[in-house]
Amino acid sequence: MPTHHVPQRRIRALHTAETVTVYQAYPPSIGLPAAATGRFPAAWKRERMTWVKPSFLWMMYRCGWATKRDQEVVLAVEIRREGFDWALAHACLSHREHGVHADRAAWQQALRAAPARVQWDPERDVRLQPLPHRSLQLGLSGEAVRRYADEWIVGIRDVTPLARTVAATLAQHGAASAEQLLPVESPYPVPDGGLRHLGVG
Repeated sequence: MPTHHVPQRRIRALHTAETVTVYQAYPPSIGLPAAATGRFPAAWKRERMTWVKPSFLWMMYRCGWATKRDQEVVLAVEIRREGFDWALAHACLSHREHGVHADRAAWQQALRAAPARVQWDPERDVRLQPLPHRSLQLGLSGEAVRRYADEWIVGIRDVTPLARTVAATLAQHGAASAEQLLPVESPYPVPDGGLRHLGVG
């Protein structure tokens, strides 16, 4: 589909009827045991906000194909859709937007109360160049982090080998060949009630 037909903001993800896959990158001390056990180890800090990304290519942009320091292990975390939907429903935009928040004070109050926050950043192509449409970044804190770690996770896979294979294929054979290796991310169904509070619709 030509990029100019793609809505500027739309969640695209690898998903099934029950789960959605998000990506994170960690140092080996966290990423390897998480993939081995399907749970985050004790070294993973629940007190911090953790950002999950449904876009594989945005994760590749962020971690430099698993080459950046402390992002050498890329995880595909499969979580329950009911949890993902809960996070979206309880999220607040990380930046104030006219038409979404009445004023700055209203946005600040919503942000303080929200256990999740959303950023819409430019999606990336396989060469990691920005596209005209946006990709969802979902930040989890407080209750959302606890639910994510303890209730939502169905499985954790180490997809670092995939990242390296796609990068090598891109370098050796070009974009068209590399794109064939990417996870299939399709539009994610908008939960009941829509996402107007996140600047969609």
